[in-house]
Amino acid sequence: METNAAQPGLQHTADRRALRVVVLASPPIEELDVVGPVEVFAAVNRLRTVRQLAPLYEIELLSTERKRRIAGDAGLALLAHGHYRELRGHVDTLLIAGGSGAMHAHAPVVLEWVRQLAGQVRRLCSVCTGAFLLAEAGLLHGRQATTHWRWARTLAAQYPTVTVNPQPIWIQDGHIYTSAGVTAGMDLALALVEEDCGQAMALAVARGLVLFLRRPGGQAQFSVSLATQTSARRSLHELQSWIAEHLAEDLSVDALAAHMAMSPRHFARVFTQELGIPPGRYVEQARLEAARRQLELTAKSQEEIAASCGFGSAELLRRAFLRVLESTPGRYRTLFHSATRIDHRSRVRVGSG
Repeated sequence: METNAAQPGLQHTADRRALRVVVLASPPIEELDVVGPVEVFAAVNRLRTVRQLAPLYEIELLSTERKRRIAGDAGLALLAHGHYRELRGHVDTLLIAGGSGAMHAHAPVVLEWVRQLAGQVRRLCSVCTGAFLLAEAGLLHGRQATTHWRWARTLAAQYPTVTVNPQPIWIQDGHIYTSAGVTAGMDLALALVEEDCGQAMALAVARGLVLFLRRPGGQAQFSVSLATQTSARRSLHELQSWIAEHLAEDLSVDALAAHMAMSPRHFARVFTQELGIPPGRYVEQARLEAARRQLELTAKSQEEIAASCGFGSAELLRRAFLRVLESTPGRYRTLFHSATRIDHRSRVRVGSG
């Protein structure tokens, strides 16, 4: 559902009036869900000021509560510009911040306000558990969405008409964008900046904030090894590390079972039960992650990468990319390796899609 092409005409912003970005907070909030995206938009304004251009974004923080003080889950507090019912005028982008407050039941008037504004804004976005508020308002019905991986199952269970994907950093479905937890809100904001201003500005902001630039939303929230670190068996944790260090070797079920001094059948059953993924699929994902990193960060040929990651040939690497990532290694490198070369010293890179 991701369509990351920039909107027509938005990149020519020198003479445009400011784009109004409204952040809606339902206390208690996850503080970084607000501050992170706001800082990205504010960084654009600062860069434009240096270039003697008018600010592009008019940023407002509104609360669902009457008092201006917005409590945070980490114990900090922010001051809202006002109450959501006081909003007047056109809004370009509405962003729903996450936090424990966004997951709770909301007053019908809040949900109706969000529904009405959703039909007027160019972009409707959520960070982390802000997706729960959008789902409660019925705005994610029949759509793809994401949230923090820890809450993805809960979101899917509470709202079965929403297709929840816990993997991507952010997802775009129509004019609605949902993003994963905490810092992923900054990744989404960078993507919105690129839509509005182009890649050069997004890269400049990423450099200034010392961020990784992961514009497309398909970048996984976590690696396969991190996602499967749920087993109490230390031996399986050690095996995961061993696999990562021996990707070019025979990692068949038989070979892994022999390494663990177990029968293949028993090993496959224990591995799947403990880690929630069959060993063959785990190995493939580990090899793909390693290949993606090399495509992003090195100039190695596809044949060299395939050999070092255990795919055997560039053709097998290509088939795995197409099957899992719906992209070829060549296209992946074209999209994501160029930004790495632009500013390798600042470690600015484009994430995977």
